Amino acid sequence: MSIEANKALVERYYHELVSGQRVDLIEELIAEDAADETRVGPGGSGTREDFREHLRWLWENVQDVKATVEDLVAEDDRVIAFWRIEGVHVGPVFGVPATGRPFTGYSISTLTVQDGKVTRYNVLPDRLGIIQQLVPAVV
Repeated sequence: MSIEANKALVERYYHELVSGQRVDLIEELIAEDAADETRVGPGGSGTREDFREHLRWLWENVQDVKATVEDLVAEDDRVIAFWRIEGVHVGPVFGVPATGRPFTGYSISTLTVQDGKVTRYNVLPDRLGIIQQLVPAVV
């Protein structure tokens, strides 16, 4: 696939799957033996079920979740996504119990795409930036 096709797939991943909660797209967008490194660790092997678990966790803990791709950089089979997440904190996130507070967070993800499907996913979220919005500062 071309770099532009890979970038379009990643855009769909965030817009239609994550934000749109279109779990029916998992088979179309994610390879059967894909590795969600948030679940299996860097370099680990996995399955689509790892992606389902990750998304279920997200949708259960962040109400009205919206993921917006701000920029994409791609080379060969890799796409780097700079993206923003917005939502309401209704379950445990990064060790913080539900607060009911809205938040905005920024992340950088690396997605590997082969034969038109994501085969590997890793994300580096700004955990501190999110936690600072969820937990009021103690003065």
